[in-house]
Amino acid sequence: MRAVLQLLATPDNPVPHNPHLVEVTTSDGLRLRAAYWMPEGDAVKGTVCLMQGRAEFIEKYYEVIGDLRQRGFAVVAFDWRGQGMSGRQVKNARKGHVRRFADFRRDIEAVRDQVLVPFMPEPHFALAHSMGGAIALAAAHDSWLPFRRLVTTTPMIALSMVKYSRLAAILVRVLNWLGFGKAFVPGGGATSISTKPFTGNRLTSDPVRYGRNAQAAQAIGDGAIGAPTVSWLDSAYRFMKRFIDPRYAPKIRLPTLIIAAGADPVCATPATERFAARLKAGHAIVIPGARHEILMERDEIREQFWAAFDAFIPGTPEAIAIASSAPVRLAAQQLDGGGMDPAVAGSHDTAALSG
Repeated sequence: MRAVLQLLATPDNPVPHNPHLVEVTTSDGLRLRAAYWMPEGDAVKGTVCLMQGRAEFIEKYYEVIGDLRQRGFAVVAFDWRGQGMSGRQVKNARKGHVRRFADFRRDIEAVRDQVLVPFMPEPHFALAHSMGGAIALAAAHDSWLPFRRLVTTTPMIALSMVKYSRLAAILVRVLNWLGFGKAFVPGGGATSISTKPFTGNRLTSDPVRYGRNAQAAQAIGDGAIGAPTVSWLDSAYRFMKRFIDPRYAPKIRLPTLIIAAGADPVCATPATERFAARLKAGHAIVIPGARHEILMERDEIREQFWAAFDAFIPGTPEAIAIASSAPVRLAAQQLDGGGMDPAVAGSHDTAALSG
Protein backbone atom coordinates (compact mmCIF):
# COMPACT_ATOMS: atom_id res chain seq x y z
CA MET A 1 0.00 0.00 0.00
CA ARG A 2 1.36 3.39 -1.03
CA ALA A 3 0.75 6.56 0.92
CA VAL A 4 -2.61 8.12 0.08
CA LEU A 5 -2.20 11.87 -0.40
CA GLN A 6 -5.47 13.27 0.83
CA LEU A 7 -6.91 14.65 4.04
CA LEU A 8 -10.44 13.59 4.92
CA ALA A 9 -13.09 15.77 6.53
CA THR A 10 -16.28 14.95 8.40
CA PRO A 11 -19.03 17.42 9.42
CA ASP A 12 -17.59 17.87 12.92
CA ASN A 13 -13.94 17.61 11.87
CA PRO A 14 -13.06 19.94 8.98
CA VAL A 15 -9.57 20.00 7.49
CA PRO A 16 -7.55 22.93 8.89
CA HIS A 17 -7.27 25.48 6.10
CA ASN A 18 -4.24 25.80 3.81
CA PRO A 19 -2.73 22.32 4.25
CA HIS A 20 0.33 21.20 2.31
CA LEU A 21 0.36 17.46 1.61
CA VAL A 22 3.68 15.68 1.10
CA GLU A 23 4.63 12.08 0.36
CA VAL A 24 7.94 11.24 2.01
CA THR A 25 10.01 8.15 1.27
CA THR A 26 11.97 6.36 3.98
CA SER A 27 15.45 4.93 3.54
CA ASP A 28 13.96 1.43 3.21
CA GLY A 29 11.55 2.54 0.49
CA LEU A 30 8.31 2.95 2.43
CA ARG A 31 6.10 5.91 1.55
CA LEU A 32 4.51 7.96 4.29
CA ARG A 33 1.74 10.54 4.29
CA ALA A 34 2.78 13.86 5.79
CA ALA A 35 1.22 17.31 5.93
CA TYR A 36 2.24 20.71 7.16
CA TRP A 37 0.56 24.00 7.99
CA MET A 38 1.91 27.48 8.54
CA PRO A 39 0.74 29.42 11.62
CA GLU A 40 -2.19 31.78 11.68
CA GLY A 41 -1.05 35.40 11.73
CA ASP A 42 2.37 36.91 11.08
CA ALA A 43 4.17 36.00 14.31
CA VAL A 44 5.97 32.66 14.00
CA LYS A 45 7.22 30.89 17.13
CA GLY A 46 8.66 27.88 15.32
CA THR A 47 7.36 24.46 14.29
CA VAL A 48 5.75 21.68 16.31
CA CYS A 49 5.98 18.17 14.88
CA LEU A 50 3.21 15.80 15.99
CA MET A 51 4.31 12.23 16.70
CA GLN A 52 1.10 10.24 17.03
CA GLY A 53 0.40 7.09 19.00
CA ARG A 54 -0.34 3.59 17.74
CA ALA A 55 -3.38 3.26 15.47
CA GLU A 56 -3.77 7.02 15.04
CA PHE A 57 -3.90 9.20 11.93
CA ILE A 58 -3.54 12.85 10.97
CA GLU A 59 -7.30 13.52 10.85
CA LYS A 60 -7.57 12.81 14.57
CA TYR A 61 -5.35 15.81 15.31
CA TYR A 62 -7.16 18.55 13.38
CA GLU A 63 -8.26 20.29 16.58
CA VAL A 64 -4.74 20.11 18.03
CA ILE A 65 -3.31 21.47 14.79
CA GLY A 66 -5.68 24.41 15.04
CA ASP A 67 -4.72 25.02 18.68
CA LEU A 68 -1.03 25.10 17.77
CA ARG A 69 -1.50 27.38 14.76
CA GLN A 70 -3.46 29.85 16.88
CA ARG A 71 -0.46 29.93 19.22
CA GLY A 72 1.81 30.97 16.36
CA PHE A 73 3.34 27.60 15.51
CA ALA A 74 3.71 25.93 12.17
CA VAL A 75 2.73 22.25 12.39
CA VAL A 76 4.00 19.05 10.81
CA ALA A 77 1.93 15.86 11.09
CA PHE A 78 2.56 12.45 9.59
CA ASP A 79 1.32 8.88 9.79
CA TRP A 80 3.79 6.27 11.01
CA ARG A 81 4.48 3.30 8.77
CA GLY A 82 1.74 0.71 9.09
CA GLN A 83 -1.08 3.08 10.06
CA GLY A 84 -3.17 5.96 8.78
CA MET A 85 -2.64 6.60 5.09
CA SER A 86 1.02 5.59 5.10
CA GLY A 87 2.50 2.51 3.47
CA ARG A 88 2.19 -1.00 4.86
CA GLN A 89 4.52 -3.98 5.18
CA VAL A 90 1.69 -6.53 5.25
CA LYS A 91 -1.14 -7.22 2.80
CA ASN A 92 -3.92 -6.68 5.34
CA ALA A 93 -3.96 -2.90 5.79
CA ARG A 94 -5.90 -3.24 9.05
CA LYS A 95 -3.04 -4.96 10.83
CA GLY A 96 -0.91 -2.72 13.01
CA HIS A 97 2.44 -4.13 11.98
CA VAL A 98 6.08 -3.21 12.26
CA ARG A 99 9.03 -5.57 12.05
CA ARG A 100 10.99 -3.74 14.72
CA PHE A 101 10.56 -0.45 16.56
CA ALA A 102 13.99 0.67 15.33
CA ASP A 103 12.37 1.11 11.90
CA PHE A 104 10.43 4.11 13.20
CA ARG A 105 13.72 6.03 13.18
CA ARG A 106 13.61 5.88 9.39
CA ASP A 107 10.20 7.57 9.47
CA ILE A 108 11.40 10.47 11.62
CA GLU A 109 14.54 10.93 9.54
CA ALA A 110 12.48 11.00 6.33
CA VAL A 111 10.14 13.65 7.76
CA ARG A 112 13.12 15.63 9.02
CA ASP A 113 14.98 15.61 5.70
CA GLN A 114 12.01 16.01 3.36
CA VAL A 115 9.67 18.28 5.34
CA LEU A 116 11.12 19.86 8.49
CA VAL A 117 14.49 21.05 7.17
CA PRO A 118 13.43 22.30 3.72
CA PHE A 119 10.09 23.89 4.58
CA MET A 120 9.52 24.59 8.26
CA PRO A 121 10.55 27.61 10.36
CA GLU A 122 12.86 27.07 13.31
CA PRO A 123 13.08 26.29 16.15
CA HIS A 124 11.60 22.81 15.84
CA PHE A 125 9.75 21.17 18.75
CA ALA A 126 8.04 17.79 19.18
CA LEU A 127 4.65 16.91 20.67
CA ALA A 128 4.50 13.14 20.97
CA HIS A 129 1.80 10.80 22.27
CA SER A 130 1.97 7.27 23.71
CA MET A 131 3.94 5.11 21.24
CA GLY A 132 5.25 8.29 19.65
CA GLY A 133 6.39 9.45 23.08
CA ALA A 134 8.34 6.26 23.69
CA ILE A 135 10.01 6.56 20.29
CA ALA A 136 10.85 10.21 20.97
CA LEU A 137 12.33 9.49 24.40
CA ALA A 138 14.52 6.72 22.99
CA ALA A 139 15.64 9.01 20.17
CA ALA A 140 16.45 11.75 22.68
CA HIS A 141 18.51 9.27 24.69
CA ASP A 142 20.47 8.35 21.56
CA SER A 143 20.88 12.06 20.69
CA TRP A 144 19.38 11.96 17.21
CA LEU A 145 15.93 13.46 17.84
CA PRO A 146 15.94 16.62 15.66
CA PHE A 147 14.08 18.92 18.08
CA ARG A 148 14.92 21.62 20.61
CA ARG A 149 12.35 20.49 23.19
CA LEU A 150 9.99 17.58 23.67
CA VAL A 151 6.52 17.39 25.18
CA THR A 152 5.05 13.91 25.43
CA THR A 153 1.63 12.85 26.68
CA THR A 154 1.21 9.46 28.37
CA PRO A 155 4.37 7.96 26.84
CA MET A 156 4.49 4.20 26.42
CA ILE A 157 6.97 3.58 29.25
CA ALA A 158 5.09 0.50 30.44
CA LEU A 159 1.69 -1.01 29.67
CA SER A 160 -1.08 -1.46 32.20
CA MET A 161 -3.84 -2.60 29.82
CA VAL A 162 -2.47 -6.11 29.18
CA LYS A 163 -3.25 -8.63 31.91
CA TYR A 164 -0.44 -11.03 32.78
CA SER A 165 1.92 -8.92 30.72
CA ARG A 166 5.00 -11.03 31.52
CA LEU A 167 3.31 -14.10 30.12
CA ALA A 168 2.07 -12.10 27.14
CA ALA A 169 5.61 -10.95 26.42
CA ILE A 170 6.88 -14.52 26.48
CA LEU A 171 4.00 -15.72 24.31
CA VAL A 172 4.51 -13.15 21.55
CA ARG A 173 8.27 -13.73 21.65
CA VAL A 174 7.72 -17.43 21.00
CA LEU A 175 5.03 -16.83 18.37
CA ASN A 176 7.28 -14.37 16.57
CA TRP A 177 10.16 -16.85 16.65
CA LEU A 178 7.85 -19.51 15.19
CA GLY A 179 7.03 -17.29 12.22
CA PHE A 180 3.68 -15.79 13.26
CA GLY A 181 4.95 -12.22 13.41
CA LYS A 182 2.47 -10.92 10.81
CA ALA A 183 -0.57 -12.44 12.53
CA PHE A 184 -2.88 -10.43 14.79
CA VAL A 185 -2.06 -10.83 18.46
CA PRO A 186 -4.19 -13.58 20.06
CA GLY A 187 -7.71 -12.25 20.46
CA GLY A 188 -7.07 -9.24 18.22
CA GLY A 189 -8.90 -8.34 15.03
CA ALA A 190 -9.41 -5.73 12.35
CA THR A 191 -11.84 -3.46 14.24
CA SER A 192 -10.40 -0.05 15.11
CA ILE A 193 -10.49 0.83 18.80
CA SER A 194 -11.68 4.29 17.74
CA THR A 195 -14.96 2.88 16.40
CA LYS A 196 -15.94 0.89 19.48
CA PRO A 197 -18.72 2.16 21.81
CA PHE A 198 -17.92 5.10 24.07
CA THR A 199 -19.03 3.29 27.23
CA GLY A 200 -16.04 1.61 28.82
CA ASN A 201 -13.49 3.14 26.46
CA ARG A 202 -9.93 3.66 27.71
CA LEU A 203 -9.14 6.78 25.72
CA THR A 204 -11.20 9.77 26.88
CA SER A 205 -14.04 10.84 29.15
CA ASP A 206 -15.31 13.29 26.51
CA PRO A 207 -18.19 11.71 24.52
CA VAL A 208 -18.22 14.53 21.95
CA ARG A 209 -14.58 14.25 20.97
CA TYR A 210 -14.80 10.47 21.10
CA GLY A 211 -17.73 10.55 18.67
CA ARG A 212 -15.91 12.96 16.40
CA ASN A 213 -12.87 10.68 16.26
CA ALA A 214 -15.09 7.65 15.64
CA GLN A 215 -16.59 9.39 12.61
CA ALA A 216 -13.10 10.25 11.37
CA ALA A 217 -12.04 6.62 11.80
CA GLN A 218 -15.06 5.44 9.83
CA ALA A 219 -14.25 7.91 7.04
CA ILE A 220 -10.61 6.86 6.78
CA GLY A 221 -11.52 3.17 6.42
CA ASP A 222 -8.44 0.94 6.40
CA GLY A 223 -6.41 3.87 7.68
CA ALA A 224 -7.92 3.23 11.12
CA ILE A 225 -6.10 0.00 11.91
CA GLY A 226 -7.16 -2.73 14.29
CA ALA A 227 -5.11 -4.75 16.74
CA PRO A 228 -1.33 -4.98 16.53
CA THR A 229 0.50 -7.95 15.11
CA VAL A 230 2.59 -10.38 17.10
CA SER A 231 5.72 -8.71 15.73
CA TRP A 232 4.55 -5.26 16.83
CA LEU A 233 3.80 -6.35 20.39
CA ASP A 234 6.98 -8.40 20.69
CA SER A 235 9.02 -5.44 19.52
CA ALA A 236 7.13 -3.09 21.86
CA TYR A 237 7.88 -5.21 24.92
CA ARG A 238 11.55 -5.42 24.04
CA PHE A 239 11.63 -1.68 23.32
CA MET A 240 10.08 -0.73 26.68
CA LYS A 241 12.65 -2.70 28.69
CA ARG A 242 15.16 0.12 28.27
CA PHE A 243 13.01 2.49 30.32
CA ILE A 244 13.30 0.32 33.45
CA ASP A 245 17.10 0.68 33.55
CA PRO A 246 17.83 3.42 36.14
CA ARG A 247 20.87 4.51 34.11
CA TYR A 248 18.78 5.25 31.01
CA ALA A 249 16.74 8.37 31.82
CA PRO A 250 19.63 10.47 33.23
CA LYS A 251 21.36 10.29 29.83
CA ILE A 252 18.50 12.16 28.15
CA ARG A 253 19.72 15.75 27.88
CA LEU A 254 16.92 17.14 25.72
CA PRO A 255 14.59 19.43 27.74
CA THR A 256 11.52 17.25 28.19
CA LEU A 257 8.06 17.69 29.67
CA ILE A 258 6.08 14.51 30.32
CA ILE A 259 2.35 14.91 30.91
CA ALA A 260 0.77 11.78 32.34
CA ALA A 261 -2.87 10.89 32.97
CA GLY A 262 -4.14 10.22 36.46
CA ALA A 263 -6.71 7.67 35.23
CA ASP A 264 -4.77 6.08 32.38
CA PRO A 265 -5.84 2.44 31.81
CA VAL A 266 -3.42 1.96 28.88
CA CYS A 267 0.04 3.10 30.02
CA ALA A 268 1.28 2.74 33.59
CA THR A 269 1.44 6.21 35.14
CA PRO A 270 3.47 5.11 38.22
CA ALA A 271 6.20 3.76 35.94
CA THR A 272 6.13 7.02 33.98
CA GLU A 273 6.55 9.07 37.18
CA ARG A 274 9.51 6.94 38.28
CA PHE A 275 11.13 7.31 34.87
CA ALA A 276 10.62 11.09 34.88
CA ALA A 277 12.10 11.41 38.38
CA ARG A 278 15.42 10.22 36.95
CA LEU A 279 15.55 12.79 34.15
CA LYS A 280 18.20 15.49 34.46
CA ALA A 281 16.56 17.85 31.98
CA GLY A 282 12.93 16.94 32.40
CA HIS A 283 9.86 16.80 34.60
CA ALA A 284 6.52 15.06 34.72
CA ILE A 285 3.13 16.33 35.73
CA VAL A 286 0.02 14.24 36.26
CA ILE A 287 -3.42 15.54 35.33
CA PRO A 288 -5.95 14.00 37.74
CA GLY A 289 -8.92 12.27 36.15
CA ALA A 290 -7.49 12.24 32.64
CA ARG A 291 -7.61 9.06 30.59
CA HIS A 292 -5.01 7.96 28.06
CA GLU A 293 -5.63 10.52 25.30
CA ILE A 294 -5.17 13.82 27.12
CA LEU A 295 -5.39 15.86 23.92
CA MET A 296 -8.79 14.28 23.17
CA GLU A 297 -10.15 14.85 26.67
CA ARG A 298 -12.83 17.24 27.92
CA ASP A 299 -12.08 20.96 27.98
CA GLU A 300 -11.06 21.28 31.64
CA ILE A 301 -8.38 18.62 31.17
CA ARG A 302 -7.14 20.01 27.87
CA GLU A 303 -6.85 23.47 29.47
CA GLN A 304 -4.45 22.03 32.04
CA PHE A 305 -2.39 20.47 29.27
CA TRP A 306 -2.16 23.72 27.32
CA ALA A 307 -1.18 25.67 30.45
CA ALA A 308 1.80 23.36 30.89
CA PHE A 309 2.63 23.36 27.18
CA ASP A 310 2.53 27.16 26.92
CA ALA A 311 4.93 27.50 29.85
CA PHE A 312 7.43 25.10 28.31
CA ILE A 313 7.39 25.69 24.54
CA PRO A 314 8.97 27.97 23.69
CA GLY A 315 10.41 28.10 27.16
CA THR A 316 13.45 29.20 29.10
CA PRO A 317 16.36 27.21 30.55
CA GLU A 318 14.94 27.84 34.01
CA ALA A 319 12.59 25.49 35.79
CA ILE A 320 9.26 24.83 34.10
CA ALA A 321 6.58 27.20 35.36
CA ILE A 322 3.13 25.70 35.57
CA ALA A 323 0.30 28.22 35.58
CA SER A 324 -1.11 28.52 39.08
CA SER A 325 -4.64 28.37 37.71
CA ALA A 326 -4.11 24.84 36.40
CA PRO A 327 -4.64 22.24 39.17
CA VAL A 328 -1.90 19.90 38.02
CA ARG A 329 0.48 18.02 40.26
CA LEU A 330 4.24 18.02 39.85
CA ALA A 331 5.44 14.45 39.89
CA ALA A 332 9.17 15.18 39.85
CA GLN A 333 10.75 18.26 41.38
CA GLN A 334 13.88 19.81 39.91
CA LEU A 335 16.97 19.74 42.11
CA ASP A 336 19.61 22.47 42.25
CA GLY A 337 21.56 22.63 39.00
CA GLY A 338 19.08 20.41 37.18
CA GLY A 339 20.43 17.17 38.62
CA MET A 340 18.21 14.30 39.73
CA ASP A 341 18.84 11.63 42.30
CA PRO A 342 20.24 8.47 40.66
CA ALA A 343 17.23 6.34 41.56
CA VAL A 344 17.71 2.62 41.48
CA ALA A 345 15.33 0.21 39.82
CA GLY A 346 12.80 -1.36 42.11
CA SER A 347 10.19 -4.07 41.92
CA HIS A 348 7.55 -1.41 41.14
CA ASP A 349 8.93 -0.93 37.62
CA THR A 350 8.67 -4.60 36.78
CA ALA A 351 5.18 -4.75 38.22
CA ALA A 352 4.11 -1.81 36.10
CA LEU A 353 5.51 -3.45 32.98
CA SER A 354 3.57 -6.60 33.73
CA GLY A 355 0.31 -4.64 33.99
